[in-house]
Amino acid sequence: MKKISPILLLLLLFSCKKEEKMVPFENKVIKDTIHNVLIRPIDPELLEDTSDSIQLYYQKFNYHEIWYLDENRKDLLNEIKLCSRDGLIPEEYSIALLDQFEEKRKTLSDEKVIEYDLLLTQSFEKIALHLFKGKLNPKELYSNWDLNPKEIALSSILSKAIKEKKVASMFKELRPNHIVYQLLKKSLITLESFPDENFSTIYSSKDKIQLNDTLAEIVKIKKRLSYWNDYKNQDSIYTWVYDSITFKAVKKFQKRHGLIQDGVIGKGTINALNVSKQDRKAQIIANLERWKWFPNELGEQYIIVNLPEFKLNYVYQNDTIATHNVVVGTAKRMTPILSSKLSNFVFNPTWTIPPTIIKEDLQPSASKNRSYFASRRLTIYNSKGEKVNPNDWKSNKASSYRYVQDPGYNNSLGLVKFNFPNHHLVYLHDTNHRDYFSKTNRSLSSGCVRVEQPLQLAQKILVHENSDKWQGNAIDLILKNKKTKTISVKNTVNIHLLYWTSWIENNQLQFRPDIYNLDKELYEKLGK
Repeated sequence: MKKISPILLLLLLFSCKKEEKMVPFENKVIKDTIHNVLIRPIDPELLEDTSDSIQLYYQKFNYHEIWYLDENRKDLLNEIKLCSRDGLIPEEYSIALLDQFEEKRKTLSDEKVIEYDLLLTQSFEKIALHLFKGKLNPKELYSNWDLNPKEIALSSILSKAIKEKKVASMFKELRPNHIVYQLLKKSLITLESFPDENFSTIYSSKDKIQLNDTLAEIVKIKKRLSYWNDYKNQDSIYTWVYDSITFKAVKKFQKRHGLIQDGVIGKGTINALNVSKQDRKAQIIANLERWKWFPNELGEQYIIVNLPEFKLNYVYQNDTIATHNVVVGTAKRMTPILSSKLSNFVFNPTWTIPPTIIKEDLQPSASKNRSYFASRRLTIYNSKGEKVNPNDWKSNKASSYRYVQDPGYNNSLGLVKFNFPNHHLVYLHDTNHRDYFSKTNRSLSSGCVRVEQPLQLAQKILVHENSDKWQGNAIDLILKNKKTKTISVKNTVNIHLLYWTSWIENNQLQFRPDIYNLDKELYEKLGK
């Protein structure tokens, strides 16, 4: 018997494998004996022009129908029809065509049933991804959004949901589970219940309208307050007097919009009154999209900052331990959106001036007056790490120096800073401008987040690290020493700097100024 050479053997094996792949697909109808339903086969060749993910779904089902059960189809169609509650558009998921198929399904040919099944799967994938991580990618929209991409294995999730008839509960788990998102959905439903508007723009003839003022604009203001359910007295709605009832209604309106609750109707209150129902709806939809970008799990212990609200919350095991006012970046020097983890505290920190402030603040100011350095307790270092006398400092080489501010109560970072890894060189910190926290609009920093009473926050976090060590005056003793001291954080404390301008609180719609002008543009892009 002649021996077969190794090369010939490999060729024969390869040929056999190739022939094996080319075996025609066998049309085998199978039966779901539990539900007494026949399941049609789907030839893989029909899927060649579809995406890899669509092909994977059908591979999981051995190339047979996925949506053969009435209950599973009904749940998917229902999710699509109601997706406007999540800020999505049913028409984008072929709902009209799907309804036509469903209405005639019992009379459709096998070929059409398979076409319908494929369309259902494509619509499922599209809406599932949109609910889980949003329609748009924030990293493609913004350079300063640094959120981790959200990934999901939909094929396994779908397979389990179909077999267990849990399509509806599957969609519930795909959505963001944070309470703010759930209440945002409620606020959208609440807003839709408001009647169509028929208001003209309010133009105030006075810079400030105050209690007991009498002027024609008061009638328009009362009507607008009444529309938003802040004003209840319909008997005096057409009087021109700014009376005490209207005063209370204005304060309620101001509170819901993050304005100073003084009852004085100034520019900010007039601007908020002039925002239409449609614009508020757009604002809510933009916020629903953003929440889909945010992490589904914020962590067992975390600090979350809502930039437009100028608020920080420290949450431990679902309990809000502390709430602090904050100052955030200006529109020109925006605080980035990100998620990270607290790495350490630095008490009595020094401050090294970042490049942007060197260019825009230090260089022009110090060029006019070299006493700038002494007044701010700044030490200048050259590229070799040597101290430089302010008189020898060269303005045209300002960016080549390093500028370090001594620690102390009046240091720009105050008495403590909270470090966490990020690509934007930002952190949380105390401040020497503590008067800023009394302002309503606190979009005032160069990008970092300034925290009111940060030592209290630091102690509460450190107590969870080691309750015995950080009780009492342990932090005071560190500060009294006046030396810079870094304390590492061992437990996981997540940091979330996020952005939302609308929510519902105590069954009342809440809106905040869109400090970075993101809402309108995002809403328009969602529509496209």
